[in-house]
Amino acid sequence: MGLPIWDTGVGWSFGLEIDGIEIKEIQEIDGIKLEVDSIELKHNTSDGKYINKMLPGRKKIGEFTLTRGVTGDKSWQNWISQVFEGNMLSARKGGQINIYDYMGVPVKSFKFVNGWAKSIEYGQMKAGDATILTEKLTIAHEGIEPA
Repeated sequence: MGLPIWDTGVGWSFGLEIDGIEIKEIQEIDGIKLEVDSIELKHNTSDGKYINKMLPGRKKIGEFTLTRGVTGDKSWQNWISQVFEGNMLSARKGGQINIYDYMGVPVKSFKFVNGWAKSIEYGQMKAGDATILTEKLTIAHEGIEPA
């Protein structure tokens, strides 16, 4: 039995899917934003009144960031290497972010197109520190929308 429709998604249950492979060991996703440009239209009406209107424009492109604990997995490192080498044909990928309910059932997904690894940032490394070392991947994309 699923959760009632009014229960919300939880912030700890999500994954990134690219090339049919899903990574669920992600600690944080930030920057998912669905947005369009706004266009200001200034004109006169047929009776001579001056008015301003706001109209929706084109969908905006953007970027989002994923954070996970450092592991032996080199997929993110290999991905950004393709960008460094200028191999954008292979580096541009489509994928989606999946959000799951308490039972592990997908409740919402966001699909992105032509995403590529923009940067990888490693967390602070400090001798004697007992915190988990993280890596943060920023993906630039050419559009994101609910799947």
